[in-house]
Amino acid sequence: MAEDSKTVRPDEFVGSAPHVLEFEKPLAALESQIAELEAQTDPSRSAVGLDPSLNVTTEVRKLRQSHTAMLKKLYNNLDAWKTVQVARHPNRPQTVDYLRAFVKDFTELHGDRHYGDDPAITAGFGRVGPHKAMIIGHHKGKDTKEKIRCHFGCAHPEGYRKALRCMKLAEKFGLPVVTFVDTQGAYPGIGAEERGQAEAIAVNLREMARLKTPIVSVVIGEGGSGGAIGIGVADRLAMLQYAWYSVISPEGCAAILWKEANPQTNPKAAEALKLTAKDNLELGTIDTVIDEPLGGAHRRPAAMADLLEKWLIQQLRELKRFKVENLVKKRYERLRTLGKYQEK
Repeated sequence: MAEDSKTVRPDEFVGSAPHVLEFEKPLAALESQIAELEAQTDPSRSAVGLDPSLNVTTEVRKLRQSHTAMLKKLYNNLDAWKTVQVARHPNRPQTVDYLRAFVKDFTELHGDRHYGDDPAITAGFGRVGPHKAMIIGHHKGKDTKEKIRCHFGCAHPEGYRKALRCMKLAEKFGLPVVTFVDTQGAYPGIGAEERGQAEAIAVNLREMARLKTPIVSVVIGEGGSGGAIGIGVADRLAMLQYAWYSVISPEGCAAILWKEANPQTNPKAAEALKLTAKDNLELGTIDTVIDEPLGGAHRRPAAMADLLEKWLIQQLRELKRFKVENLVKKRYERLRTLGKYQEK
């Protein structure tokens, strides 16, 4: 990872991150100590009670080094369930964050021209570096009110139909498509089923497989089931380092296999699903893994946006060199060889 070569300052990411994951609690305690010592060195604050023999600057430096070492140890050894927790962190960058960070002149499009507009899918024209593109992604929402309005990123049929309408526009104007996948799955409600949830996703799979324009897709957080692949059929498919991508969520898998999703069965299900970026790369279901800053994208979202932007620009540049006919043929061949299995 790009950040391993230097000491990471806790104050780069602590300020607005009240949410602490269970396995990160030792880190939070260390960050609290660093904050207290740094407050004592602030000339605007009283230093009453401070040990005069204590070299605060030296102590802070040592604690920062310990913090970075602990961060590396924790994040270099994440199991599948902890990876899922990181992917769901409330401060993890979402589609709208990346749009604001590096997509210029973004113009959002609404509606599927059949039923309505689904806020769980964001779509529109924009520029990624020098490349004009159609950008589409799941939107989970930031606060409670917005999350409820967006169904926590679980799209309805009209969301997938809106996405396909926008992809067809991109094809018409000869623009590449960039998609950001971040959902536990498509919305499972009665209304969604009545309006053709499965059919909408199936049509997207068919049409994306033969869309005559480059498609680049990135799993930026969660990639669950048909909800993910409904906008995830691509020429190049990547995952962020601490994202997950699977046929079902760990809780859904646990409920099926053990009849109950709980703190004991969820980690077992996550491990069995082989859902981490490393697992998917080994299985051949994705093309590459994009490294995250030390401690995850939620700690340094600006740095993550820079890494993602560079990767997207490189892929778009390479894919634009292919003739459309060859591009579709290679995409078909890629899809036909996805995954690995063993026969006994």
